[in-house]
Amino acid sequence: MERLGDCSVLLLQPQEFKLFQAFILAEAGITLSDKKHTLVQTRLTSRIHQLNLTSFIQYYKLIVGKGGAMEAQRAIDLLTTNETYFFREPKHFEMLRELAKAATAERRGLRVWSAASSSGEEAYSIAMVLDDAQGALPWEVLGSDISARMLRRARNGHYPDVRTTHLPLHYRRQYCLKGTGVEAGTLLVKPELREKVQFTHVNLVKPLVDIGNFDVIFLRNVMIYFNLEQKQQVIARIATTLKPGGTLMIGHSESLQGIESNFQLLAPAIYRLT
Repeated sequence: MERLGDCSVLLLQPQEFKLFQAFILAEAGITLSDKKHTLVQTRLTSRIHQLNLTSFIQYYKLIVGKGGAMEAQRAIDLLTTNETYFFREPKHFEMLRELAKAATAERRGLRVWSAASSSGEEAYSIAMVLDDAQGALPWEVLGSDISARMLRRARNGHYPDVRTTHLPLHYRRQYCLKGTGVEAGTLLVKPELREKVQFTHVNLVKPLVDIGNFDVIFLRNVMIYFNLEQKQQVIARIATTLKPGGTLMIGHSESLQGIESNFQLLAPAIYRLT
């Protein structure tokens, strides 16, 4: 540890960085490139100080040691990047609206999974579309994430306005409350909608818990962190939870190229299970 003035600066050594690379790969399936060295150092330093530890190796031993499961989850929370906002990639929500209207004509409620829901903006965007298109039909939305910290934020449904730039005005008025006073500049998803969205912890690189089957799955901007073998395994798991003919949405920077599956490309980043 080096001291600069009154501040203690922990330096992450290359051999220590490799340990954390192996940890997050094993626990979350995320491949951290060598370019993420500074990110890991920055995100873990304050936590190490909070625990009154003096080195990264001490912290590593804590999270992999016996009884370190809770702190290991905290480390996963710190090392996973979560960037999202309402109605990200609008074409996907246009497709969801079409699917919802078609299901409504059949008097059938859709069941949709936001499989990497982060702080919940995606799951609530889905819920707004379903509530608007399906009304009183028994539609369901499940949001899941590997980060317990993100799941807590998602359940609160409270967001800064910067995350709501793409939120349609009529949805904002119908489903959200505007923050005032000390909450000015924020938005709260109305309780009536929050109650219809369930959030749970799911690690996509581990065997899935029983969460039932879905008509639509959003698996967006998460496979960019996986290698090809992990992508293959995740897609195989996802396919077991999608109903025949169901729809899979992935990020526009992602593809299923090189992955064996029964998915047929419908439109950019949109697939159907055949």
